[in-house]
Amino acid sequence: MKTLRLVLGDQLNRRHSWFEQPRKDVIYLMAEMRQETDYVTHHIQKVVAFFISMRTFSDGLREDGHRVLYHRISEAENPQNLPELIRRTIRQESIERFEYQLPDEYRLDRELAELCDALSIPTKAYDTEHFYTSREELADFFKGKKQLVMESFYRMMRKKHGVLMDGSQPVGGQWNYDRQNRKTWKGTPAIPREFISEKDVSSIVGEIREAGVECLGSIDPEHFNWTTSAAEARALLEYFCQKLLPHFGDYQDAMHTEERYLFHSRISFALNAKLIGPREVVDTVESYYRSHKEQLHISEVEGFVRQILGWREYMRGIYWKEMPAYSKKNSLENQRPLPDFFWTGKTGMNCLRRTITQSLETAYAHHIQRLMITGNYALLALVHPDAVDRWYLGIYADAVEWVQLPNTRGMSQFADGGIVGTKPYVSSANYIHKMSNYCTDCQYDPKKRVGPGACPFNALYWNFLHEKREQLSANPRMGMMYRLLDQKDPEELNALCERAAQVIERPGDF
Repeated sequence: MKTLRLVLGDQLNRRHSWFEQPRKDVIYLMAEMRQETDYVTHHIQKVVAFFISMRTFSDGLREDGHRVLYHRISEAENPQNLPELIRRTIRQESIERFEYQLPDEYRLDRELAELCDALSIPTKAYDTEHFYTSREELADFFKGKKQLVMESFYRMMRKKHGVLMDGSQPVGGQWNYDRQNRKTWKGTPAIPREFISEKDVSSIVGEIREAGVECLGSIDPEHFNWTTSAAEARALLEYFCQKLLPHFGDYQDAMHTEERYLFHSRISFALNAKLIGPREVVDTVESYYRSHKEQLHISEVEGFVRQILGWREYMRGIYWKEMPAYSKKNSLENQRPLPDFFWTGKTGMNCLRRTITQSLETAYAHHIQRLMITGNYALLALVHPDAVDRWYLGIYADAVEWVQLPNTRGMSQFADGGIVGTKPYVSSANYIHKMSNYCTDCQYDPKKRVGPGACPFNALYWNFLHEKREQLSANPRMGMMYRLLDQKDPEELNALCERAAQVIERPGDF
């Protein structure tokens, strides 16, 4: 039967069983579409990274003898709509069977399922052959349990897949070295020269702009440095193992004004586009550790493996367990708009200015910048989680909804009421001062709570606890914070809340 197979922009897995042998009766369909560029405003580097990766992938399929129909964003005949494109291709190519890989986004999953119900030809959905887990595995694992706990899921995954195990016991004698992964970087150890895979993307940037796609952020078209092929992704992974892994665990939570990437791998876009798979990444890192034990401590390796084998798979499981209701959760009932400076970086708070400016310039920030700088501020400023979701989904090159949504609405904004995190991840200026040098050249004093020059994070923090007492005071992990709040002099608390109100109402003044 003449078969049409759809490949989405985040399904670029050349090792999928579909591509083992070319077949004359199979056509692969790929398309750059306004449907996907316009549902939120995306960073220009994100759009370019996906389109370059898709084009490289389709070229590779053709070189291997596969037949590919590829539609560019600028083509006049591109319908810019997925169901319409599929129906038209079925008619034009006299297709007798339609197949697709299961999307990782709920929106597309429903769209394709509904389309297949309406088609008059046979259809079939395949697994993407990318993740360790199925969509349902996390839900099945926690069935009957009162609470979802990532650590228990992570330990199950380590045992099941034999990762960093010595027989039935974890390598090193303990499962988790998180407490050793919180050091502040102060200039040493030295960070190796950045991995470079630069390419000139002027042509595709021109196509995107000519098509009228509205984007945010900036780009240097002649020096584009995102990995956009499987070969580049493997080279980046090798560089990470050799140069960065020996210090990754220690400094994975650190932030610094002079270093954008520190010891992070920057493999997330390649993973989320499926240019490289999590098994290959984890196996490569573990293999490197076992052959270089004299250079590496287990805490460095375990911290990295936990992010991929544990947290990444956990987030996906949460997404499919809780959607579609999850995308509407707002347990703290926050309603404020996102401040304008999230789109410009123009704020007097140095930590926010640095993080947002970096994000606008590079489409990148690591997990602590996202969680404890921008996310922390948005939650303390009582911003509606819908607005926070849209910003995170748009600004980061690696942001696809299945991983972005539970990280943002759950971990960062506590809008899910505790499904992902057992407490809100909020802090005053003290945490930022401890984990970075952002406060050093800031106009605000991290140790001052009220009055001229006091860091806004301090007032926002105590005001948040005061405002959300009804929802949070019974949380056992918040008990110490509420005891400290109750010890405050009423006049000081009133001054803190007044300053917080000024910051929330007039964020452009701070």
